[in-house]
Amino acid sequence: MRGLQRLVRGCGVLLGTIGLSGGLPALESPAEPHLAVVTPVFTQLVMFSLPPEFKSPKATYEKNSGSFYIREQVPDGETLGKWSRMITLSGTRGLATNPNATPQAMLARMSGDFQRNCPDSFSTAAPGPQKVEGYDAYEVIVSCGRAQSGKETYGESAIMLTVKGSNDYYTLQWTERGRDSAEIRPIDVAYWTKQLARLSPIRLCPIVPGEAAPYSSCARR
Repeated sequence: MRGLQRLVRGCGVLLGTIGLSGGLPALESPAEPHLAVVTPVFTQLVMFSLPPEFKSPKATYEKNSGSFYIREQVPDGETLGKWSRMITLSGTRGLATNPNATPQAMLARMSGDFQRNCPDSFSTAAPGPQKVEGYDAYEVIVSCGRAQSGKETYGESAIMLTVKGSNDYYTLQWTERGRDSAEIRPIDVAYWTKQLARLSPIRLCPIVPGEAAPYSSCARR
């Protein structure tokens, strides 16, 4: 099990990349160079930046089923079986056309699945509504003091931002693993907001017909 990512997939939720203008602060530092990742996810291009510990723009794992897209990446030297940080981008095709789907409702379902993995040590905080380049979005932070996969126990926390795009839903997620604790951990909202902001600049762009990678229309916008 790959922690929250597999729980999210079990919900049939899409996670994707989105722009944060007008929402979370875009914390960029000249001392921290970034690699840009731009990829088409169904009807839009999504772009985010990789912090220095991610030395290659190549995904660790990527799959597109036609209705669901997921991209996972861990730092160099780590694997999907053993990692300390993971960036997840995924998308669900056509979900934005469902009038009953909202970013808040999606994250409520994802948070509930996360909680079932650690019912005695779960904590959460909701920075709440965001605007991502004019699109409705919602942000939640979740934490498991002690989660388990097989014989391994660990602590796992994540910040998740879900955005309702023009046709599809997107969620960008930063997850960390570390030592487990039987105690409920308080949520440091400022810390987690900064971690997500390390992925800035993050953009949601239209697909330009005939344009190929590296999708400069989005990367250089």
